[in-house]
Amino acid sequence: MTQTFIIHLERASERRPDVEAMMDLSPYPARIWPACDGAAMDPAARDALIADQPLFQPAYPFPLSMGEIGCFESHRSVWRHMVEHSLPSALIFEDDVLIDGPVFADALKLAEACVGKAAYIQFQVREVKAPFQVVEQSGTVAVIRPQTVPLRASAQLVSLEAATALLKTSTAMDRPVDVYLQMFWETGIRPHCVVPSGVTDVPSPTTIQSKRSFVQKLRAEVQRFIYRRKIGTLSAQRG
Repeated sequence: MTQTFIIHLERASERRPDVEAMMDLSPYPARIWPACDGAAMDPAARDALIADQPLFQPAYPFPLSMGEIGCFESHRSVWRHMVEHSLPSALIFEDDVLIDGPVFADALKLAEACVGKAAYIQFQVREVKAPFQVVEQSGTVAVIRPQTVPLRASAQLVSLEAATALLKTSTAMDRPVDVYLQMFWETGIRPHCVVPSGVTDVPSPTTIQSKRSFVQKLRAEVQRFIYRRKIGTLSAQRG
């Protein structure tokens, strides 16, 4: 049976009411899944998760933050649980989203029908930009395959096939989880999206980003632009 997992960092207490609301709206048995706190991890255990050199090309241009490490490990822990308990699929939320019940219900219905062949279906919190291919449509709701997989791992319906493959190819990490998910030619899993998703961001501070100077931000934007251009090119080439 499909289950719902809401990844929640205990110290992010301001998000607890939204988590409870997601629990109430879940169509499946739901549980709050303790998020991994990267900053609280044993340093040796944390270092063991980080690759000594880039695992994939293009190399990710930034060091992973404590929050990004914890976020990736949180998703991996859900995938691991799915594999260990042979869960056919799981609805996985991060704790910083809001759900529009009726819109989400329609999106989930179509996602359920397609997850067997699409394997990993994102409920994006942002507009999914073209180009993309419509895989399935029901009324105003569509499952699409974007040429470049959008960033964010806020909400997704994940099959056991996808969890198994993603867990196998993420024994170490060299980039954030949403960036890793873009690399379908390496993971063997190509995320699709269902639109409209009925899922939006909670307007609250993130637990991942850190403060940087203006010069650092400018340099990072240039590096990010170059990296995303490379990912876009590879995504188009790998089809």
